[in-house]
Amino acid sequence: MDLRFPEVLPDLLPIYYKRLFPFGPFCRWLSYGNLKENYFKHREFSLTLADDVYLRFRSYANQDELAAEVQKRGPYKIDIGAVYSFRPKDHRTVQVFQPLERELVFDIDMTDYDEVRTCCSGADVCTKCWRFMTVACKVLDTALREDFGFEHLLWVFSGRRGVHCWVCDEAARKLDTSARAALAEYLQLVSGGVNQTKKVTLPGDKLHHSIKRAKGFIEQQFVTLVEEQDILGSPAALASVLALVTDAELRQELEKEAQRYSSSRERWDAIVRYIHTQQERGQLKRRQQFIVEEIMLQYSYPRLDINVTKGLNHLLKAPFCIHPKTGKVCMPFNPRSAEKFNPMTVPTIRLITSEVDAPNQTSMMQLIASQLNFTSFSEFESQRSSMSERVSTHRENLENREKSGRFKKHNVYKRDVVI
Repeated sequence: MDLRFPEVLPDLLPIYYKRLFPFGPFCRWLSYGNLKENYFKHREFSLTLADDVYLRFRSYANQDELAAEVQKRGPYKIDIGAVYSFRPKDHRTVQVFQPLERELVFDIDMTDYDEVRTCCSGADVCTKCWRFMTVACKVLDTALREDFGFEHLLWVFSGRRGVHCWVCDEAARKLDTSARAALAEYLQLVSGGVNQTKKVTLPGDKLHHSIKRAKGFIEQQFVTLVEEQDILGSPAALASVLALVTDAELRQELEKEAQRYSSSRERWDAIVRYIHTQQERGQLKRRQQFIVEEIMLQYSYPRLDINVTKGLNHLLKAPFCIHPKTGKVCMPFNPRSAEKFNPMTVPTIRLITSEVDAPNQTSMMQLIASQLNFTSFSEFESQRSSMSERVSTHRENLENREKSGRFKKHNVYKRDVVI
């Protein structure tokens, strides 16, 4: 991370917003084919400027208005809110102003894993703890698709230490607050504050099908997590895991088995082996049947900020923003290959602006862009920078949504920013 990013943002953001920000695909995404005349016009945007100047309830008639203000003000962050009953910029002039629709959103923050990760803490993230995000993406993405039938999900790296998921299906956008809360609670398995030790309890004799499915994803990664995070390597770490076993007698037996070994991997294998042996002999109490699953789920099941999901008018950072602390672009990615996404190599604003800011190239690049039938020069510029793969991911998401037949192809945003 370049610690000077906050200092250089005022110089780099104008270049980024003028030459690289994909306003066309961005507005096309939020317009949903213009099936509703005022859908884009009634959308709330929030701009955070230098020195934490915060502008809420901004709204725009079209892409040109949005691009003009963003390029003029150079916001450090853009947040997206709900679609309201009236234009947000005029909210003080109307008596009835309320949120009507918005995408169903999820926010997963790495700091919520601080009690189970050992490689980093706070805002820091590395490839080892990104494995928690990999598991979370796969579990949540599959649950949303298979349990609720949603199809149009956009996953975005937050630029620093987490991920956001935007569920864009019409049915999801129309959910009221109570339905969003019920859905969030269904997906929230790890619960309890910092003072609660055991945060996952699986009642009954059988696992729910969604938990079985999540277990399958987790098992593929858990042994590696055990080794990378050294989950059982120290006396304190071992004690933390065994504290999840509420039966004192079983906890003592598991401690004896684990103490025979020194590495986290060997200790975990010993714990699993002992519990499975006791199960086969019929010597585990009913409430202990899923102790292995409870441990795995507590360490690696998605930890959701459900308040973000519940709120219809909650703001969430827009894709393709620049994170002001890291300078990284908030990039879309494919959750099905989340293990290949490396947050450490996400391009920064310094990199991508340098890639397109070579002297004496602008006129030539404009000519080439027009010959290749790009809809705009900035779209072409983003394609020849390190953003290209992620812009393509976003465009593919849009095209898949439009091919579904629920949205007409957007035909309004033919031109992006003119250089």
